Amino acid sequence: MFAGRTALWWLLAACGAVIVYATLGPADWQVRLGLHWLIEHFLVFFVLTLLVCLLWPRPMLVAALMLPVAVGLEAAQGLTPDRTPDVATALVAAAAVAAAALLADLGLRLRQKGRSA
Repeated sequence: MFAGRTALWWLLAACGAVIVYATLGPADWQVRLGLHWLIEHFLVFFVLTLLVCLLWPRPMLVAALMLPVAVGLEAAQGLTPDRTPDVATALVAAAAVAAAALLADLGLRLRQKGRSA
């Protein structure tokens, strides 16, 4: 069990580094999935939030910490010469974090309810 948890921490660190690089690195070097950029942002922050919730099962606290990170990364794009921050993207990332946290919270509550019954 410990080795799997350690692997998840490494995966989380790698995902975080890739997201920061994709946010602040050169725009020409970004890998796109072929989806609309708002959908890509939603999926990335949704999966990242679920991964954090797997490692730290306090979804609402995870959301409270991830929301400023998501919005801050979008605001940091104003520091790059080839990009500008976008309010819609920050809102989509925040919605993804909230949706993933609510889903994780629901899953945890159903799991606890199943154990007590």
